[in-house]
Amino acid sequence: MRLNIFCVCILFFPLQGCVTKQALATDEPSYEESARQRLFSYTTDNKFSEYLDETVFIPIFVRNKEHSLPYFFKAIEDLDYDKKRIYLWIVCDHTKDDSASQIDAWVSGVRSQYKSVETEIDTGAWHYPGQKSDLSWTTERHLRMLELRQRALIKAREMWADYIFYVDADNILMNPSTIRHLIDKNKVLVAPMLYSPSSYTNFWGGMNNQGYYVRTDEYFPIRNNEINGTFPVALIHSTYLIDLRKRKSREIQFLPLRKDYKYDLDDIIIFASHCKSVGVEMYVDNTVFYGYMPVPLDESKSLEDDSDAFIHLRMEVMTEPPVGVGIEMQKSAYIQEKVLTPTKLGFDEIYVINLKRRKDRRSRMKKVLKMQGIDYTIFDAVDSKTLGEDYLAEMGINMLPGFIDPYSQRTLTWGEIGCFMSHFHIWDDVIEKNYAHVVVLEDDVRFQPSFVRKVTDLMGRIKAANLKWDLIYLGRKKLKNVDEFPITEVEGLVEAGYSYWTIGYLLSKSGAEKLKDADPLSRMVPVDEYIPIMFDKHPIDEYSENFARRDLIGLSVDPLYIYPTHYTKDVNYFSDTETSSVWEVDVNVNDESADDVKITDDKVAHHRAKNEL
Repeated sequence: MRLNIFCVCILFFPLQGCVTKQALATDEPSYEESARQRLFSYTTDNKFSEYLDETVFIPIFVRNKEHSLPYFFKAIEDLDYDKKRIYLWIVCDHTKDDSASQIDAWVSGVRSQYKSVETEIDTGAWHYPGQKSDLSWTTERHLRMLELRQRALIKAREMWADYIFYVDADNILMNPSTIRHLIDKNKVLVAPMLYSPSSYTNFWGGMNNQGYYVRTDEYFPIRNNEINGTFPVALIHSTYLIDLRKRKSREIQFLPLRKDYKYDLDDIIIFASHCKSVGVEMYVDNTVFYGYMPVPLDESKSLEDDSDAFIHLRMEVMTEPPVGVGIEMQKSAYIQEKVLTPTKLGFDEIYVINLKRRKDRRSRMKKVLKMQGIDYTIFDAVDSKTLGEDYLAEMGINMLPGFIDPYSQRTLTWGEIGCFMSHFHIWDDVIEKNYAHVVVLEDDVRFQPSFVRKVTDLMGRIKAANLKWDLIYLGRKKLKNVDEFPITEVEGLVEAGYSYWTIGYLLSKSGAEKLKDADPLSRMVPVDEYIPIMFDKHPIDEYSENFARRDLIGLSVDPLYIYPTHYTKDVNYFSDTETSSVWEVDVNVNDESADDVKITDDKVAHHRAKNEL
């Protein structure tokens, strides 16, 4: 099997001299501009730099990649290499999406720029015998891939190309100097290390005697850039460069199979096994950032899942470190990309809460929502920097007597007041406009793959079950180690326990009315303390007892659909709520009273990334 199982983790790539949020308000370059300058610079000590670039043969094999081709081909266009020294061979077969016409359009636009462009497009059979889905890797498909790679190798040798550069059609080489960096490594066979939204990448640290993947001690240090260099590894795949000038490269082949080959018929394992048998070392290089690749899906998934996974990859990449690199993937001007028609997913409104001064977050949210075909309304947040005692008096805001934050042991901050009021005004808007159901999102969320389908399917199940609900968390920080009972009528829902964050939730009109009618402004607590109080799951009775009616029907999706972009202590974490000044009121906090309200969950204090408004 091509698919390897890895634990999900946050992407990590150490970026020196990260731009601070404060810099975004100045005339300095944007985060993306600075990141491009930092990541994609190229210098060389090559004494032959005054000569023509060596010739490179690039074979590209396409099957059902209409979702990635506009971005893949843009990365090829942007390679900082003399195009008149590049030969392209593009093969498209067994495909039922729009890949073939996209290839035709792109080739028509760029053909004259390259040394040569050859295409083979087969519009015949779109499936392989015995495949269970379009993502199945059958024996025939593995053999077809080996055949194509061997044909490419022969073509490159026959035209006396200096290098052959294999690149999978969904691997996005964001670094324009990729080819030059790899050539500088002076290896027979070397791969640029590519990131994904998990710990998956394009090399194996080890392989056992049966030809299966083995996790080595060096894998994560290499993958996470804790060590840098060009490392010998057991297997590389998807994207790699072969130096055809070196004598040892003459021994490389994909087919025919060796008579003593004893492993599964898998094209990447076959290639690695052959290289090992002839003494050709495989290397992976992580000295610079190269780009990204999607995590392969198993054959139970569909092409729609594959497309959703690529959209998710694009969203993750444009999020700042440690999630991504803060750079948006660009698409080719030669390909007309399919644009999703924006919808509200069956809701009356989708609110996105954003501070006017946080243009960086607004820009990112607009892009990721457009990627997913989500129609929305930007709801201007209440800015804590504009608040004062006059505003508190006008709105009738008073802090709940005796309130002390259970973790930071302080009173309310001005940012928490602004955050609460932002949500409060949305509840008011829902009631005033008589909306039945809405979505509320904050501007610092990361969407899980297939978010739109997950929400749409969930609402379908809720409707079918005629389930009553007031508020459903889409993302949250679950606190206190307590059982949360599943909603038996609707798969994927649980009764919400004590939770932090209001990064995203579904809200009904009845929920908005309950939240507003409890008169929370006259006894204010942070909004993510207030909501658990209202569904009667707050652990501090002294706070809950101030609100007589606590019958909000609070549920949560499980697993979650969204997460915050950054957590406390992450690089680029910045909270307009948590870092704002404290509302100075007369509260006597001594050690004894603090002990009375403190919740014994040590881990939460580190991870509480509350409502960054």
